[in-house]
Amino acid sequence: MNNESELNDELRPEYDLRALLKGGVRGKYVARYRAGTNLVLLDPDVARAFPDEAAVNEALRLVIRLGEIQHGQKRDAARAQVS
Repeated sequence: MNNESELNDELRPEYDLRALLKGGVRGKYVARYRAGTNLVLLDPDVARAFPDEAAVNEALRLVIRLGEIQHGQKRDAARAQVS
């Protein structure tokens, strides 16, 4: 190896690339990638209120239900005005 390639090599000498790549599985996460994800980063104050993903999902389902209720009430009010 010449000095120029040693300077451009970011892999530390104690790492053996052959050992790191041994047993790797090509396309291991391709199905997840193709399915897409809905990852969001919560602000610290919000994250403190939700200890885990189940708590976040429960809260978001409640917000959805409240929106459906409110939407239904608006529709009922509009029907009452027309009648």
